[in-house]
Amino acid sequence: MMDILDGETKVFYATLPMGLERVSAREIEGFGGRIRELREGKGRVFFEGRMDLVPILNNLSRTLERVMLLLCNTHVSSLDDVYRVVKSLDFSFINPDQSFAIRSSRTGTHDFTSIDISREAGQGVIDSYLKDRKIRLKVDLDDPDIIIRVDLIQDELFVGIDTTGDRALHKRWYRVYNHPAPLNPSIACSMIYLSGWKKEKTLLDPMCGSGTIPIESAMMIRNIPPGKNRDFSYFEFLGRILPEFRESGDSSIILGSDKFRKHVEGAKENAKEAGVLDTVRFFQMDVEELKGIEAEYIVTNPPYGLRIGRKGRIKELYEILFERSMDVLTGDSILTLITPYGDLIRDLSIAFGFQIKEEMKVRYGDLDTTIFKLKA
Repeated sequence: MMDILDGETKVFYATLPMGLERVSAREIEGFGGRIRELREGKGRVFFEGRMDLVPILNNLSRTLERVMLLLCNTHVSSLDDVYRVVKSLDFSFINPDQSFAIRSSRTGTHDFTSIDISREAGQGVIDSYLKDRKIRLKVDLDDPDIIIRVDLIQDELFVGIDTTGDRALHKRWYRVYNHPAPLNPSIACSMIYLSGWKKEKTLLDPMCGSGTIPIESAMMIRNIPPGKNRDFSYFEFLGRILPEFRESGDSSIILGSDKFRKHVEGAKENAKEAGVLDTVRFFQMDVEELKGIEAEYIVTNPPYGLRIGRKGRIKELYEILFERSMDVLTGDSILTLITPYGDLIRDLSIAFGFQIKEEMKVRYGDLDTTIFKLKA
């Protein structure tokens, strides 16, 4: 009988925003995982570690979206292959009184759907368990004890035990106010890491929207786990207890401003829910009017055009951002931003004397964007 809870090294894979694999790999290594492979631009990192990594990553990781225990990675050419591969796997670690569900996804051109994959994979699990334990496992699509992820990317099949549950890690609890175009917190944290910001330095987001970047920055220095207030009852099947983790009373100068009062007030609501309202100072101010402020780091997610109505204003807005950044940034300073307008940022960097330290292409929703780290 397979025992996934034993102390032997396991193989895992994590999913994350496509393009940020190197950032997440460094985070995984920091928690004790050993990287096996990066699927650069594909949003997957494969790594080794003991099962103790599962509660650690699900509670403390700031850049990952989901953590899976890898059961199989192979190539298939048909639905019959999916069924055959899944049926060949050992699911005897599941208790007879537990239920399961298949969560599947499909990328590429196929003559079947993800629903078809779920059906065939589910039958494969049932038949495998019948063969090994002479019992028919229960299926519960709404509230399963165990989630089995079956992902098909072109002809490559991934089968894994989802240790995260249906609520992905980037869905933070503190979002009581929703901006029309909120930044994925996993991307926000990756941007903060890439910027190199330290708590001794002032960080400013002059287009903060609902406050994701300032709030995540504050959570970092306060050691507030991203998994705080998360329902970890799904870990029961792992038999693991969450690691003890002590929050810090550390402080820093973190500033967030926005043109619109409703967003500033919403950001304050989110910061209060996150427990960091006393760590971030939010204020209403158009980026064009930024004066009397000094910061060593600007990390921001400027508008892409849809949010301001006229794409023709984008160049003007970005020029203003660079002009004000020159006024605000002091000392050995960094501007980090995410945008789909890579050529514009390169031109403006030359025009305003910024040095491009790093470019990282990131898939942000349905957009191809680039994170730029610029040195003033």
